[in-house]
Amino acid sequence: MASAALTAPAPMTPARQRLAMLLCLVTIVLAVLDMNIVSAATVPIVRDLDPVHGVDRLPWLISAFSLAATALLPLYGKLCDLYGAKRVLIGALGTFLLGSGLCGAAQSMGQLIAFRAVQGIGGGGLMSVTMVVIAHLKEPAGRSGKGGAMGGIVAGLGMAVGPLIGALFTDHLGWRWIFYINLPLGLLALAGIALAVKLPPAAGRRSLDFLGAALAAAFAIGLLLITEWGGKDHAWNSPVILGLCAAVLAALGLFLWRQATAAEPILPLSLFRIRAVRLGFGIQGLVGVAMTGSIVYVMLYLQIARDVAPTSASLYLIPMAAGMTAVGLLVGRLTARGHSTRTFLVAGAGCAALALGLLGLSGPDTGLWAVPAELALLGCGLGQLIGQLITVVQEAVPRHQLGVATTGVRFFQTLGSALGAALFGTVLARAYETGEPGRTLGAVRTLAGTAHEHAVRSFTDAVDVVFLSAGGVLALALLLALRLRPTQGEAEGAGSTGAGAEEARPVLAA
Repeated sequence: MASAALTAPAPMTPARQRLAMLLCLVTIVLAVLDMNIVSAATVPIVRDLDPVHGVDRLPWLISAFSLAATALLPLYGKLCDLYGAKRVLIGALGTFLLGSGLCGAAQSMGQLIAFRAVQGIGGGGLMSVTMVVIAHLKEPAGRSGKGGAMGGIVAGLGMAVGPLIGALFTDHLGWRWIFYINLPLGLLALAGIALAVKLPPAAGRRSLDFLGAALAAAFAIGLLLITEWGGKDHAWNSPVILGLCAAVLAALGLFLWRQATAAEPILPLSLFRIRAVRLGFGIQGLVGVAMTGSIVYVMLYLQIARDVAPTSASLYLIPMAAGMTAVGLLVGRLTARGHSTRTFLVAGAGCAALALGLLGLSGPDTGLWAVPAELALLGCGLGQLIGQLITVVQEAVPRHQLGVATTGVRFFQTLGSALGAALFGTVLARAYETGEPGRTLGAVRTLAGTAHEHAVRSFTDAVDVVFLSAGGVLALALLLALRLRPTQGEAEGAGSTGAGAEEARPVLAA
């Protein structure tokens, strides 16, 4: 089924379209950076706000943003379809700026955690609604993949360079400026979006499924709490985790029932009848899992096994960011000229899986030069994946479901990242305990002499298992990508017109 949204361009001049696209990318940068930037400022934040008990509350400081952002993703999609993406984006950006100002002025850890949740409510919209706006700004028939690709690249770059930017701001301006810097940039983007962006009218105001939204939020928050607490704050077989698992399964069952019976479901189950949507959601979730296994554990490997300082370790992610940018831009241009998106998704999954496999062969004596090279290869793979999946899904759905389909992609990636954090954390702990029984990960850097060498080697072996597991996840994504078929835009780019174009439309709905 072809997307009407992609065949009816917004009534904007090319100059205004480019300006609108730039404003969308700025909003994505703000949201993604704030999700990742705080990790570099945790020490000064604790020192200033709560030096006694602040460390115990750090997990909530980091997770409050992602919990709030993820919980509202399905609701944002439906709001876009009912009331228009521009209105929803302006509301999300305003909420994000309010939360940013409050975070910068926070006087206690409790206030900062609460204000991070407010910021996350807006941030969830910035990371998803912007992609809906970009879809409306594309060229006719969805033949330009550059918009979605650029949005995905910017999001990926934010994940890679966020900790480095946070460290620089914290060292030279103070931690409060990682929040205050959002205000001038965000207000400028807000004014520009309000004045410059024109989008096609929404489908019309209808009833909103608040029960479905609440069940989706309960499921997402419960799942994220399981991945946050499981194996760390509570044992996997503890009553707390088992109770959360039961609650999550119940919420999921009720959510599916509600989506099957509601007049205006938050995430229509009919979307899953479309091949491209099913596969796109699945691949995006697997990419989310694998990215967690790469970025987080590369940083751990460098700091613990190779004794690289945190800020210096962040610099190793630059080749990855460069690879994502260069390849992502190239892929955007090639898909705009009619080259198959499926080809790049297959190549990207294979390239990223190979890079993680090479990282899995690293040892404590491997030259440090190999890490940037492997991360550059990983960036080249991810640059072919991130953003392209959004384009595939958007081109497969009707216009009145563009919002829920787009935010659905982001929703599955976020859940995949959460599951990846739990999965790989468990894999690392189990593999390390097997190789070095009686010791914990935190004790590696406190040892000396032969004991330190043995612990480092055991830790490196455990991290290698994580990298190989992440590579296996991307190999599964590769198999799913091979099942994709040419999109409607590619069919038209290949010369399908008239009856031939009509025959190409059901390809993704098979």
